[in-house]
Amino acid sequence: MIRLWQRVGKIRAFSALAVLLAALVGGLVIANRQTQHDASRTPVSVDAAAMPFSSSSATPSVSRSPFTLDEADALAKAKDAASDASAQAKAADDEARRKAEEAASRANTRTTTAPPPPPTNSAPKYPVPSSCDVYSGNKKTGCAVLVGYGFGLDQMPCLEKLWDRESHWNASALNKGSGAYGIPQALPGSKMATVGADWKTNPETQIRWGLNYIKGKYKTPCGAWSHSQSTGWY
Repeated sequence: MIRLWQRVGKIRAFSALAVLLAALVGGLVIANRQTQHDASRTPVSVDAAAMPFSSSSATPSVSRSPFTLDEADALAKAKDAASDASAQAKAADDEARRKAEEAASRANTRTTTAPPPPPTNSAPKYPVPSSCDVYSGNKKTGCAVLVGYGFGLDQMPCLEKLWDRESHWNASALNKGSGAYGIPQALPGSKMATVGADWKTNPETQIRWGLNYIKGKYKTPCGAWSHSQSTGWY
């Protein structure tokens, strides 16, 4: 773009020079004519006796072209050069304007596509077990209770990870710092008595209480696991 405008500037300078040349030639021609006009007014002594007279006119007739051939040719060339330079400058201006408009149009139509936001799934995706038979011990019991509560098997991997972190699925797990107890780490553990009096020793009672708690607060085990991942607790 800068080179294009530099070219336009050169053409304009040439155009101005050509116009100046035309003006100079015109001025020389006008000055020459003025000189000839002044010379024609200078008194000249003429011997009337020696001047032949025509019976039809008493004054001799003199005719002269307004420009000499050289003057006319120089003036025409100067005008042509000025015209050519002006045309080239206009063409360069038009081309520069066209390119500027195209660039502006491309800039206006260019759109920046923002990357899509990350998915806001409340649960990470894990391989879904084919059945509860892939588990054993308290995990197998937990899977059966989970399905009985209406959750799909896709929720079992989240529940497994959640209670692995909390208690390693140990029905006797006790957090000495907080007093949380059992597989779901109920705080206090006595809360699980709402499900069964054997809450201290029965893994199924603890699991049922834990799933009731999760369903009421986080909707799904994967929702609880997602919260635990971000905060360290559920």
